[in-house]
Amino acid sequence: MTTVLQSPYRPSDDEPFMNPRQLEYFRQKLLAWREEILKESQETLVHLQEDTIQEPDIADRASTESERALELRTRDRQRKLIGKIDSALRRIQDGSYGYCEETGEPISLKRLDARPIATLSIEAQERHERRERTYREE
Repeated sequence: MTTVLQSPYRPSDDEPFMNPRQLEYFRQKLLAWREEILKESQETLVHLQEDTIQEPDIADRASTESERALELRTRDRQRKLIGKIDSALRRIQDGSYGYCEETGEPISLKRLDARPIATLSIEAQERHERRERTYREE
């Protein structure tokens, strides 16, 4: 069952957490983000296919190759991001979206609005990053 949102709808702490309206809001936000990434990826592919002219100047060729490498790294990061978006969409389906994977507590609506793929609360994320820094320094 799809919930229809009245625009402009913004999730609020005044309503039950992860009610059907909030879930639909985040589902639409994630789908729009995913669509935008896929569109950009398609544009990159077209650009890379069109841009097959060999530059006669070695400096121009190096510059072109560098730009291509950067574009491909960006697309790879976006491909991984699509996986995280798909995972968030699955969590919406199974009812676990919006809850911290570490503590089970609700993730703040502000955090989810800013980063709808978040799986950890801010506190859990900070603990995770501190542990990561500690292990990297050893």
